Amino acid sequence: MRIAKYASGTGTPPRLGLVEGDRIRPIGPAGISLTELLHSEDPTALVNRWLEIPSGEAEVALDSVHLLSPVERQEVWGAGVTYERSKQARQEESESGGSFYDLVYTAKRPELFFKATPNRVVGPGEPIRVRQDTKWCVPEPELTLVLSPKLRIVGYTVGNDVSARDIEGENPLYLPQAKVYDACCALGPVVTLAPAMPPISSVQIHLEVKRDGSPLVRESTSLSRMARTLDELVDWLGRENRYPDGVFLLTGTGIVPPDAFSLLPGDVVQISIDGIGTLTNPVIQGPLG
Repeated sequence: MRIAKYASGTGTPPRLGLVEGDRIRPIGPAGISLTELLHSEDPTALVNRWLEIPSGEAEVALDSVHLLSPVERQEVWGAGVTYERSKQARQEESESGGSFYDLVYTAKRPELFFKATPNRVVGPGEPIRVRQDTKWCVPEPELTLVLSPKLRIVGYTVGNDVSARDIEGENPLYLPQAKVYDACCALGPVVTLAPAMPPISSVQIHLEVKRDGSPLVRESTSLSRMARTLDELVDWLGRENRYPDGVFLLTGTGIVPPDAFSLLPGDVVQISIDGIGTLTNPVIQGPLG
């Protein structure tokens, strides 16, 4: 099952829908939320019960609605250095802390960091933002876990952990400034419930960045290349922290664009993950409107 949060028109309240091919079917009565799914012991069964309740609305074409970020009240966290390629890139960019990334890659304790509050997250089609004080900003395509308050993996979505590599590279202690700012994270376009996801080891992640309509970056990786398991990351995330509404966890990137590349205003970033779909966002720089 692929669940989307969407709006059918300007000013209309968000709805949940079941995505089937190029159609979206409204689920249940208005007012139900993705957060309710995260609290359910059996999210698939809950969706099936909602589908039995008349919604008063007909299914429509997926491209006729505005898909929204799935985040509601949840925090968004990130995991770093979970692929060897990421470790190498972080060592290359760091002026003085390269050895730290090698230690994190091989350590028992993973790197986990706070990424975004809900208001800093954008959804499909909405602009991600390059900080005004960076000259080296990249997209980071990542499988994102959708976790219940009990830290059970309810589903998966696509994430873009936008990062200012020059700021983090200057000093690892600048990580929050490189990672956390307005429109620093994109999530969507749907949440694929866990039972409907393909075997994780077979899942591929694809990144394409277009500039002036032409592909500038096009790279792929496999989740089989992750150095840590998803359960391991979830276990560490839950140590000493509670998430009463659930939490989203970006699981790290195995795709690093060439060092000469940096996002520019007008670029379009597309991230596709098997079993979920494609998250597309334009790029801006400067203050939000």
